[in-house]
Amino acid sequence: MKAKILVIDDDTSLRRVLEYNLQEEGYEVQAASSGEEGLYLFGQSQPNLVITDMKMPGMDGLMVLKSIKERSPEALVVIITAFGTIDVAVEAMKAGAHDYITKPFNREALKLTVQKALQFCSLAEENKRLKSQLADKADFRTIVGSSKEMEKVFDVIRKVADTEAAVLITGESGTGKELVARSLHANSSRKEAPFLAINCAAIPHDLLESELFGHVKGAFTGAVRDKTGKFQLAEGGTLFLDEVGELPLELQPKLLRALQEKEVEPVGGTTLQKLDVRVVAATNLDIDQALAAGIFREDLYYRLAVIPVHLPPLRERCKDIPLLIRYFCTKHHYEKIAFDKDALNALVMYSWPGNVRELENAVERLLIMRSGETITMADLPDKIVKENKQHRPDAAVIKLPDEGYSLEQLEREVVVNALERNDWNQAAAARFLRIPRHTLIYRLEKYGITLPEKKNQ
Repeated sequence: MKAKILVIDDDTSLRRVLEYNLQEEGYEVQAASSGEEGLYLFGQSQPNLVITDMKMPGMDGLMVLKSIKERSPEALVVIITAFGTIDVAVEAMKAGAHDYITKPFNREALKLTVQKALQFCSLAEENKRLKSQLADKADFRTIVGSSKEMEKVFDVIRKVADTEAAVLITGESGTGKELVARSLHANSSRKEAPFLAINCAAIPHDLLESELFGHVKGAFTGAVRDKTGKFQLAEGGTLFLDEVGELPLELQPKLLRALQEKEVEPVGGTTLQKLDVRVVAATNLDIDQALAAGIFREDLYYRLAVIPVHLPPLRERCKDIPLLIRYFCTKHHYEKIAFDKDALNALVMYSWPGNVRELENAVERLLIMRSGETITMADLPDKIVKENKQHRPDAAVIKLPDEGYSLEQLEREVVVNALERNDWNQAAAARFLRIPRHTLIYRLEKYGITLPEKKNQ
């Protein structure tokens, strides 16, 4: 694509010479005979480069330069000035001009000045693009998945990361809740400020208040000096409250006040401290049960869950398991290690009660303890092999033609038959096939089996 150059000069002959020489070099050129016309054309076409004479009646080159920079701070402007007026050129450079050229000049000098300016523009754009790509990778580099379930999570992160909304992340242990919290922080305007995490379940209840809000000297036995709490330490950044469902009931009102009023009072203190902190929380509890049982305040829940994000368990996103396995191989520097088809299928079919955390642990062990360069069923843990055997169809009821038959076609027919026998109810069909429901869903996706629209599963 041709670079677009806007030439602004009231001297008709010089303007035409500039226009001709630049077109000869292959550029797309627009020309204006005044500063006012030049600004109008700049707003219409957004050129890659502006070349403007400094001395013009009415709006001179310096005024044009300042007006362009107000509209578009990154715009490139080259000033044309008369020989012997270097002080004017210096003033223009201070106002944001990229370069200047003095009259009289020859074609080569013009060509070189324009080339250097456009190369700078190209490098700046490339740098901006690479920074953007790097930011994207930083945001999501440790969250792996291409399933529909994870795409929904990524979409929420993109939409709410750079807001002040409180986010509550729910999901089973090991699903990656802290990774989501870190991604929210990394993709926000707070990313240069601290990200602090505190596990509410890992700290004794009698110390948790001090950890969160700090304390003053003498507040309790052992408080020999003032202590700054996590809220204050995270000033300007993000505080991640992991396992917030384990927060003692008596401490929940104080957390609610901190969220509502954006201020905290250290234990034993009398002075409220204003805060600028975004709070992201997570829990593996069934929050509806916790609310019903009265162990979690409803008002606190609604304050924390302005944006709820649910991370599905690994068994509900089997499609992501091969991607995660390859990611862990790379992470642990075993890029060349392969998994044979049976071993990979067994890993995909396993229920993974410990979710992604358990999968990484299992993959790391397989990579270290493997017997060869390809991991096979013989390398897998007994519990995975045993569960895989339980999922196999009973061969005694299968009648195969003498000429042979496609295993995948056979499996597809078995799945469809089971669904039809159970009125297309997925849960009932899974029980009939003696497999978990997530395994059946994986087969539906694998073979492209779609359910009748009117069947409610």
